[in-house]
Formats: sequence, C-alpha cells, structure tokens
Amino acid sequence: MRDFHLPGRSPVFATNGMCATSHPLAAKVAVQMLESGGNAVDAAIAAAVLLGICEPQMTGIGGDCFVLLKPAGEDRIIGLNGSGRAPAGLDPAALRAEGMRKIPDGSVHSVTVPGAVDAFCRLSRDWGRAGLKASLAPAIHYAEAGVPVAPRVAFDWHEAADSLQGDARRHYLFDGAAPREGQVFRAPGQAEVLRRIGLEGRKGFYEGEVAEDMVASLRAMGGTHSLDDFAATACDYTDPVAGTYKGMELLEHPPNGQGATAILMNNILAHFDLPSLYPMGVERAHLEAEAAKLAYDARNRFLADPDHTARLDHMLAPETAEKLAALIDPDRAMPAPAALTESVHKETVYLTVVDRDRMVVSMIYSVFSSFGSGLASSAFGINFQNRGSGFTLEEGHPNEAGGGKRPMHTIIPAMLRKAGRVIMPFGVMGGGYQPAGHARFVTNMVDYGMNPQQAIDAPRCFSDAGDMRVERGYPDAVRQGLADLGHHVRIPEAPIGGAQAILIDDETGVLQGASDPRKDGCALGY
Repeated sequence: MRDFHLPGRSPVFATNGMCATSHPLAAKVAVQMLESGGNAVDAAIAAAVLLGICEPQMTGIGGDCFVLLKPAGEDRIIGLNGSGRAPAGLDPAALRAEGMRKIPDGSVHSVTVPGAVDAFCRLSRDWGRAGLKASLAPAIHYAEAGVPVAPRVAFDWHEAADSLQGDARRHYLFDGAAPREGQVFRAPGQAEVLRRIGLEGRKGFYEGEVAEDMVASLRAMGGTHSLDDFAATACDYTDPVAGTYKGMELLEHPPNGQGATAILMNNILAHFDLPSLYPMGVERAHLEAEAAKLAYDARNRFLADPDHTARLDHMLAPETAEKLAALIDPDRAMPAPAALTESVHKETVYLTVVDRDRMVVSMIYSVFSSFGSGLASSAFGINFQNRGSGFTLEEGHPNEAGGGKRPMHTIIPAMLRKAGRVIMPFGVMGGGYQPAGHARFVTNMVDYGMNPQQAIDAPRCFSDAGDMRVERGYPDAVRQGLADLGHHVRIPEAPIGGAQAILIDDETGVLQGASDPRKDGCALGY
C-alpha cells in the first residue's frame, strides 16, 4: 500500500474500459471513444494520433508503430508491424564511399518511409468498430484548435529545438524558439492530412498531394525517396515471441523490434536470486546492468529486418541465457561487450487500451529521436522519423542499411500472460532502455510483489555503452556502491523512459491502470 503521507500516485480502478497514455488529453479522448461505443482499436488509434499533436517531439504520422492485439473473447495475441522501409534507392556502399561509418541522426538518409498510418488504416478496417474517420476526428479538432504544451513536453521541446532544420523550424518553433509550457501548439497542416486520411484511407497519405509534398521535400534535401516507395508501404501481421519468467509469460513483438532482448534479459536474471536482494540496492542494479550488457550485445549482432534476422531461436533459448549468466561477476562490472548501435536519447509514446469486451491493445508509436530527423515536409509539416539511423553501415551485417529494408527498431509493445490468460498489456518508453525497462517491470512485479503503479514509479538505472545512468530516486550510497564495482555512474538530466500498464483482474472484473509520473499522462477508466 502507498504511504499517503508521501507524494505518489494510486492505481486507477474501473470496470468497463480503460486507457493509459503519456498525455491526459489522449487518455480522455480514448475513454470517450469507448463510452460512445467504439472498441479498444478505435480508442487506441484516436489516442495515438492525438499524441502526435500533444507530444510532437515523441511521435507523429511521419513515424512508425508496433501493435500487440488480443481480440475480444480470446487469449491469442496478434502482432502488427507498422514500421516503414528504407527507400529503394538507399545505397550503403555509396554512403560508405562518402566516409560515413553510421547514418547520422539528422541526415535525410536516416528517413525511412512512415509506416504508422498504413497500420492505423489496417487496424481500423480489420478490427475497429467506429471507423477510421471517427478515430481521427479528435486529433483533427485539436490540431486546428490547439493543445497547451505540457510541462514534460516543454522540457523535451527545449532540449531538441536546435536539432530542427529547414521547414521543421517553421512548423515546430515559435518565432525560432521552443514553446514554453502552457503555450498553445497548432498543426493545421496535419489536420488537413488527417482529414484526407479519414476520407480516402491510406491513399490520402501515401498517394496524391500529401505524398508528393513528402517526396519533394525529401528529395530537395538529397534523399532518394520516391512516390513508389510511399505507395508500396504495407504493414504485416506477425506472431509474437515469448518467454517465461517464474510462471509469467512475457510476449513481445518479433524482429525488427528488439523484444527478444527483453526475453533474453529476463532469462539471464532468472539465474539469480533477485527476491533476496533489496529492490533498490546496489546488488540488483549491478546484476541488471550486466544482464543488459550481454542481452544488448546479442541484439546488436542478430536483430534486423525480419527477412535478415539471424539466430533468433538462439537468443531465446534457455541454454543461451544460462551461458551468459555464468559470465556475470557479482563483484565487478564488465566492459561493454560491444559498442551499442544506437545512442541514448530516443523518443517514443506507448499507450494501452482495454475495452468492456476485453479486447486489448498494446501500442507503441514513435519518430525515434526527439523530433525524429529534425526534418519536415514543406507544405503540411509532417515531421519525418529517423529510423534509418538504427541501421549499421557494417558490410554484410544482418542490419546493414539497404534499399527496401526495415531497420532494427527499439520500440516494443508487450503483454503478460499467466496460465494462458492475458493479464496485462504494458510498455516502457525510452529508446534503447526499453528491453531493460521491460525486464525491470516484470521483476518488480514477480520478484518484489509490486502493483503496476509501484513497478512504474520505482527508480530506474541503465548501463548503456559504458555509461551507468542512475536516477535521483536512488540514494547516493547506491551510486557510490555501483562506482566501487567499476560502473561509470552519473545522474541523468532527464528521467529514464516512461511506462503505462493495465492489469486485468478476471476474478473481480476490475481493471487497474498505471501511468508513469515521469511523463505528463495518466490512466483513465469508466
């Protein structure tokens, strides 16, 4: 139970339906969609697209998404890969000839074709009830009327302002500066795009004037993108990957997402007696950091476009985790096994919805870095993601950049299943942190008996490329203890990630929602 003398959040309880997002306006719109007769898919699309207006630094229609869906009345889980591909003209040899060792975050070559809109259209058509036009209506309204900039959004916007280039500065800055909290942000160009999608479906985005604006803008910046690249964009249904941690089944989206990394990390941690360790102490933080180093090294070597991923079964095998766990020294930090392929500060939104029929949506939606590539289309102001910087330029690597390929993605939605029943959709934002965040969330609940809100609220740490970031929620003695073990410790300027979750209690019929105080959002139910 919470200590009500101290600041904190209580879980949110409801019986009919619930949504948890990183912005209260999006959560409100999702619940309104449920109350008016829409289902979890309708509500998730409404919330997600609106988040692109509420948190444009995190996400938008120029980005990608991944979805896990549990249909009403069933416990099977369906995946949907809404990630776009590199333009057919992307040539890694040409980039290497220019002296590039990796694709820069702010380069036009980092812009992959947006995949989320196609996924939203497919989800609505196959699984929705209210129709796409109804799901997009709230975002159209707020894009025109405006949304006051929330405190965390203002913080992120200020940090990213200098990364905006060209037309993006005109569309996303206020007289050349980031908005202050409380200032109203409007995106009339995006309202028009959404209106066309509502009327024409995916053709309103991937063909015609909107696609022409995106392609012309990208080619003017030196990109190889074509109208054919946009017209060919198509999402794919997938089968989740799964692993079991002490009786709890963790289901993740398969590659090109990095969900297998979270499963491997949990499999490694299962070889240690975590319940005997203080949950916010040095020993647990150290073991988690070492397990992350090993799991992420496997990620960097194996995960890629689904058609190019190597040795996924090896990553998920219990024997692999056993051998890796044996490499961990409880008394000393190891050097990073390999340089990670991604930098730290990546931006994403995660949301989850459960409706009265217990359809469940676990969705993550992102432009990757803050404001993605920092580039936007001229006429409509569509902010382009920079997922292509998740490729490597190492020749012959499974994740080598290439025309028509999907890059390895950091964003991963998840669900927990127990005794064959789905009990919780959840997700943890934060770029490369996400697998570690999933592992920590699961172990917080399974090993330490925390409820979803407590598991989210608890302080976080993350060892990334030799840099051990430890939030201020840990005492100084823990930071010193980690430093004594050989970790390079610092307090990060921004908090680590964000999270949402909804626990489904079949015995009582009650939903229990949780949302991360590191963001501006909340869980709401009815």
